[in-house]
Amino acid sequence: MRTQVTELFGLSVYTDRAIFVGNVDDVVIDVDQKKIDSLAVGELNPEIGEVKGYVGLQIPFRIVKSVGDIVIVRHIPGIFKSPAKEE
Repeated sequence: MRTQVTELFGLSVYTDRAIFVGNVDDVVIDVDQKKIDSLAVGELNPEIGEVKGYVGLQIPFRIVKSVGDIVIVRHIPGIFKSPAKEE
């Protein structure tokens, strides 16, 4: 998975269960290790859980599964809740 860091900005982030999380606002880089540490995600989907008072979320890069037209991250039930189904 090789890509330019600048290509990540603005990409939509989804879990591998097709739940929209938000959009990539920034990339946190570990300069000493020369690797990406996490993705700073903003415009959070209010239906994924308790995001009140948070403007964004840092997603560890180790849970990123794929980067292309969108970013796909591993679904973690405690963090990313499925949106409530309308009846």
